[in-house]
Formats: sequence, C-alpha cells, structure tokens
Amino acid sequence: MVAQERVSCLRLAALLVSATALFGQPSPQAPPQAAPSQAAPAAAETGKVSLDVVVNQKSGPPIADLQQQDFTVLDNNAPQTITSFRAYTGREAPIEMILVLDAVNIGAERLAFTRNQISKFLRAESGHLSYPLAVTLFTEKGLSIVGNFSTDGNTLAAALDKEDVGPRAIGRSAGFYGATDRWQMSVNALRQLIIGESARPRRKIVLWVSPGWPLLSGPETDMMGAKEQQHIFDTIVMTSTQLRQARITLYCVNPLGSDESLSNDTYYQNFLKPVTKPNQVYLGNLGLQVLAVQSGGLTLNLNNDTAALLQQCVADSAPYYEISFTAPPAAKKDEYHRLEIKLGKPGLTARTSQGYYSQPPA
Repeated sequence: MVAQERVSCLRLAALLVSATALFGQPSPQAPPQAAPSQAAPAAAETGKVSLDVVVNQKSGPPIADLQQQDFTVLDNNAPQTITSFRAYTGREAPIEMILVLDAVNIGAERLAFTRNQISKFLRAESGHLSYPLAVTLFTEKGLSIVGNFSTDGNTLAAALDKEDVGPRAIGRSAGFYGATDRWQMSVNALRQLIIGESARPRRKIVLWVSPGWPLLSGPETDMMGAKEQQHIFDTIVMTSTQLRQARITLYCVNPLGSDESLSNDTYYQNFLKPVTKPNQVYLGNLGLQVLAVQSGGLTLNLNNDTAALLQQCVADSAPYYEISFTAPPAAKKDEYHRLEIKLGKPGLTARTSQGYYSQPPA
C-alpha cells in the first residue's frame, strides 16, 4: 500500500513539474481577447501593488461614495501610504467578464441543466449585459472561445446553444488518477486564461461555473518529498502573483446546488490559510474555490438557481475602488505579505487579494 501511495505521489509531482513549466510558455490556444496576448508577469513584486477593492455592508450590495481617507491598507499589519486611489461606480466601471463553462469537472448528467441556466443568465434583461462578457468552454481539449466579448447576451446564448461538448474520456467517477488528470487540465486552463488576459488593462471578473477542481489531498498525497513540495509552492506563488497582476478576480459558481452535501462543498475551507513556505503545502491550496476566495472573489454554492448566482457575481463586481501602494522591501525570496483593508466607517467590510509574494531587490 505504501508503494502504491508513493507511485501516486510521484505521478502528481510529474504533473506539477509540467504545470509549473507551462506557466512560462506561450499559450497553445488563445482565450478570448481583443488585444495581442503576452506572457503573464513574472512572479515577483518589488514595486507598486495595485488592488481592486469591493466594500460591502454585511451581505448587502457593494458600497459607493467612499473616500481615500476611509481606507487603511495593512501589509503584514503595518499601515501603508496609499499612492493612488480611484472609485468606480455602476456600469461605467472598466470591467470585462469571462464566463467559463467547466465541462471537465461538471458531471455529464448535470451539464445540460447548467448550460440552460447559463443561457437564462445571458438572456435576462432582454439580453442586455452590464459589462462586456466572453463565453468560453473548458473541455478535455482545453479552453476555447464560444462567444467573444459582447454586451449582447442573446447572441452569446445562441452561440453557446450551438456548441457541442463532445464525448469525454475522464469522468468524475474515474478515481484518483482521473482526478489528477482533471486537476492538471484545470490548472493549465487557468494559466491559459491568465496569459491571454494579462495584456488587457481592465479589471477582469472570471465566472468559473464549476463544482471546483479535485482537491487531491489524502493518503495518496501525504508522502510528498521536499522536491514535490517545492514544485507545488512555486506553482502557488506564480498563480497567486499572476492572477493579481493580471487584475483577475475569480468567482466559483457551483452548479450542483443542493445536490451536493454541505461537507463536500465546504471542504475547500481547510486550505484557505496562506502558504508561506514549501513544507506547508497541500494540493488543495490550488483548488478553484481557494484561489477564488484569495483573489477577492466568492465561492457560491448550495443553490440550484445558477443563473441567479451568476447575476449575484455581476452585482458584486461594482462599485469598487482601485488602490495602490508601494510594496515594502522583501528580506527573502517568495516572502508572503498578508493584506488587509481597514475601513473608517463602522459596519463595512472590504474584500480584495488576501496577500502577495514579494521578492528581494535584484
């Protein structure tokens, strides 16, 4: 049994080496874009840190009309000087949205219902979308464009209705090895999206319709050595940095609704704690739900009305505030900095990237 677990662990390590290397290579299949893509930024932070901040009152909609003096940015609990501040309200906010239909991690029996729910969302309000939105399809072949950026939801819905997902070789019942394959495809799809969007200056809201990626944490992954842990840590650092520098906020919209047990749907919360060194890593730290929360987005679940959840994500996107500060110098490579936004008005909470990895001066 130990030998079998070690083989599983080594197979995961090989997948991680592949995924880590792929983050620095050109994309084999370009995601939706209107400008030439470029390689995602390097995993380093030595200068300006820019944050997109959403402020809510409890569970209510985002709050507008706050001023710079209402915000205090804490970096590892130390207040920082805000070097730039801008407030965006309503539909004039410079936002683009990318909807990803995850046909790799959604079971075949649920996929048709999910497609209908997405079509319902796109056709709401007579098909008038709040922000330019692109629809992409994630299959075992990778990420492909269904409809490029448009505010015409009817046209995007019609394009999605015509799309053929095709047969799938790896189902959710394929066991541990099938889960590792789905995990690798999912990480690579996110990397592909980041690279395609990194050249675009606007804020991007990614609505990833999925029950989540395999968290791959258990007996098969508990025997990782230092080399495997380092590969996972490098991937975490790179993914976190590139998401923030590309100004991507992730939302995980779970289409399984009440069909999924509460214990399954909340398991990802065990991996939300930031990873500061390689020996702390779990593969669950690279789960979709974890990345969504850490990017400042949301994980929405336990609701069969996927169309309503997608609309909730749109409503959560703006108003928002763009805040910048100068990163304090790092003392070591991949030094983790925890971020927190304090507000001067009571009853309000702020959501943004939960932290970043900093590098010492060259």
